[in-house]
Amino acid sequence: MKPFSLLLPALLLTTSLPASAQSSVPETPAARQARETAPQLFAYTQDVLFGDVWKREELAPRDRSLVTLSSLLANGQSAQMTSHINLALDNGVEPSEIIGLITHLAFYTGWPNGMSAVGVARNVFTERGIDPEQYHPASEELLPVDEAFEAQRAATVEENVAPIAPELARYTDEVLFADLWRRPDLAPRDRSLITMAALIARGQLDQVPFHLNRAMDSGLTQTQAVEAVTHLAFYAGWPRAMSALPVLQSVFTERT
Repeated sequence: MKPFSLLLPALLLTTSLPASAQSSVPETPAARQARETAPQLFAYTQDVLFGDVWKREELAPRDRSLVTLSSLLANGQSAQMTSHINLALDNGVEPSEIIGLITHLAFYTGWPNGMSAVGVARNVFTERGIDPEQYHPASEELLPVDEAFEAQRAATVEENVAPIAPELARYTDEVLFADLWRRPDLAPRDRSLITMAALIARGQLDQVPFHLNRAMDSGLTQTQAVEAVTHLAFYAGWPRAMSALPVLQSVFTERT
């Protein structure tokens, strides 16, 4: 198991890249303004962010888009969502998955963030000629329940939440986990990944171990988890990413 100090190179490597590592930045108003007004920021965007980070093989472009959209939505940064929804579609994220992400993260980052993102997504879909049938769920049949996991989770809520806030416990059991988490528009691994990413982006680390464990139970690897945090350093900020690393290390250690 890697000690915490060995998790840092993944986060720090991209700051020492040669200027030759370049890739085209999506042509957006923000990119044009950066090119004209803040040339060094544009250079980092071109050479580091899109020239290296988005190309790193430790996390697939599709997963990077999920993580990026989660961070933008979590922090109410809808101005950047148009270009990244387009990029997500180009990277293989389905329209129904984008709507599933927005719906899911409304519960974890607040209804206003979710409602604001819906309009952005709808505009992108319209501009790309995407039929509404492509982002409406193909099936309403809920995914099966993991009985052992659900019993343990429900017992925790009953012990720690219900005595203080019984209605919050009821919504947690009946809506969040009995319905939202079982909807088929997102795979369980992806649902856990976006939840973890949104929590880290908001600096809400207390629940990260629960969701990281669930993500890894669903197939997320340790390498992918660390790379998601590395990616988030650029979209949620270095302090958020650095603060999350000890939490990840604790989970990795406990799972060995």
